[in-house]
Amino acid sequence: MLSKFIEKDVFRIVGLMSGTSHDGVDAALAEITNIDGSHVKARVIKHIHIPYSRKLQEDIRRAFSGDTRHICGLNFALGEVFAKAAIKVLSGANPVDIDAIASHGQTIWHIPPRGKTPGSTLQIGESAVIAERTGILTISDFRTRDMAAGGEGAPLVPLADYLLFRKSGSVRAVLNIGGIANVAILREHPEETVAFDTGPGNALMDEAIRIFTNGRQAFDKNGAAAKKGTLNEPLLDELLRHPYYRRRPPKSTGRELFGAPMAEAIISRAESLSQEDILSTLAHLTARTIIKSTAAYRPDEIIVTGGGSKNMFLMALLQDLCHSKGIKLRNIREYGIEPEAKEAVSFAILGMRTLRGMSGNLPSATGAAHEAVLGKITYGK
Repeated sequence: MLSKFIEKDVFRIVGLMSGTSHDGVDAALAEITNIDGSHVKARVIKHIHIPYSRKLQEDIRRAFSGDTRHICGLNFALGEVFAKAAIKVLSGANPVDIDAIASHGQTIWHIPPRGKTPGSTLQIGESAVIAERTGILTISDFRTRDMAAGGEGAPLVPLADYLLFRKSGSVRAVLNIGGIANVAILREHPEETVAFDTGPGNALMDEAIRIFTNGRQAFDKNGAAAKKGTLNEPLLDELLRHPYYRRRPPKSTGRELFGAPMAEAIISRAESLSQEDILSTLAHLTARTIIKSTAAYRPDEIIVTGGGSKNMFLMALLQDLCHSKGIKLRNIREYGIEPEAKEAVSFAILGMRTLRGMSGNLPSATGAAHEAVLGKITYGK
């Protein structure tokens, strides 16, 4: 059944993405043209974002430390949510013309490998439910094969970044600011690509605002509260001493490290500071760790995507730091892709490669022992 995809060059795939911010699901219907082994073109036909209800957000948060019964039920519940997102983005399209759905799922726990101790990861959002409701072949669970090959299972998007944004004679960095910030350094050849999680993106800021508002506010819109605050250098210096920032790539992390427990500990230690000062300092932490780790590779430009690109205070901090180092900072919108759609489009590209039997990981980015075809396939009707 998959043999029909081997020689195909133009695909229509729905990419589904629910990131570490767990604020909603992005669905992007993309037309992907496979030009050759090192280039693709992606045209976003339609993109939608479906925000999660407050209850569903809380259910996902509970799953980060929840019992197996809760996670089991949430797996199917999220499958229904993802299926509805796919159906909605396909409204007006003929399902027969759609090759596949590529679903990243919702990360519940991620344990990178350490020395001889293998890693593991869990993304939920049952693919059988998606395939059953839509009738469309569904590819899911992309990260596990890379981890089975000794990799971190993350980041996976850098291969899509390389295929979309590599520019001969230039070093480009593609930065995604979700709950966790990750960057891909793109050079001439794919094996030269370096990619890693820089540390917290929105996660600590989001968790702090939830604590300050007793759950009434999920994020600091436009960074407005942080902008009113003042950077506390002693607190920032303390936070910058975290050992994660000294680790060399490949490396990956998640809310298990930069999540609610850390935010609670920071707020407890900084009880003499105002809420605005804490939020400002956390924004500076995100900006400093992103630029310090990225600038080491001397990129000519940084292309920014993800929900964090909406935080105007954070973007201003990044712009100032880039300017001081002679780096151009650009929004991915300048390249024809909306920031919120980028991750979903990336997994649509990885889905295309799975259908063609092509590898979806970059060992230089994940640390895997070899390239691997990623994902598990659930057939549609």
